[in-house]
Amino acid sequence: MPVKTDASGKRWVEMGFVVPGSPEEVWAAIATGAGNSAWFTQATIDERVGGAITFDFGGGMTSSGTVTLWEPPHRFSYEERDWSGEAPPIATEIVITGRAGGTCVVRMVHALFTSSDAWDDEMEGFEAGWPGFIEVLRVYLAHFAGQPAAPVRAMSPCADDQAGAWKRLGEALGLAGANVGEQRSAGPEAPALAGTVEIVRQDARTREIMLRVSEPGPGIALIGVHPYAGSTHASLSLFLYGDGAPALAARLEPHWHDWLAKTMAGEAG
Repeated sequence: MPVKTDASGKRWVEMGFVVPGSPEEVWAAIATGAGNSAWFTQATIDERVGGAITFDFGGGMTSSGTVTLWEPPHRFSYEERDWSGEAPPIATEIVITGRAGGTCVVRMVHALFTSSDAWDDEMEGFEAGWPGFIEVLRVYLAHFAGQPAAPVRAMSPCADDQAGAWKRLGEALGLAGANVGEQRSAGPEAPALAGTVEIVRQDARTREIMLRVSEPGPGIALIGVHPYAGSTHASLSLFLYGDGAPALAARLEPHWHDWLAKTMAGEAG
């Protein structure tokens, strides 16, 4: 969806989606640091207007800002000033509305107040990147809400183009030709990974697959290839749940970094 504009100079992209859970459960997942870390990325949030918010994407990539609206369990806003080089601050607003049947409608808006279109491609990139994580959020709320959680993140540039990288990654992880509902497991040369295919998504920008995993422990894995910084990158976001999740995640993350870098560079072993 293209960036929207109005006469005031505001430019924005917006998304709406439905997730299971009460407003309080959805709020805990979206508006707290522990909640974000369970389905998106490691985050810290000082839960008040004026409080600091930081997202840590690994590899030294972080984004920080300030909470500008705090009305639990329905409205949450924050402003990030360092999200993209010299870009003006970006404001994010999230509105959670409960509805019948134990679900909530979530509306998310990313807005810039500028008449320049210099950052429109990056704003549209938000829309391309969010759908996979929204699916993770749905599965998290349906099966793991409130459990201790820890994320594992790994990303690597690829020697191949997007189609070649997707083929290489799928073959290495036992996911080639996967269909929703199938049980799949990685081969012996990859880190342990096994579970049920929940989502397979491909479009002109992103190719990704999501598993509800039983190995290396209960959790969710989002795996894909996508453009980043002018080249194709492969990424893994593995969210582990349960009391042992933090220790397991800390042990696994360096192994996934090393394996992904070697595999996507075309190295053997």
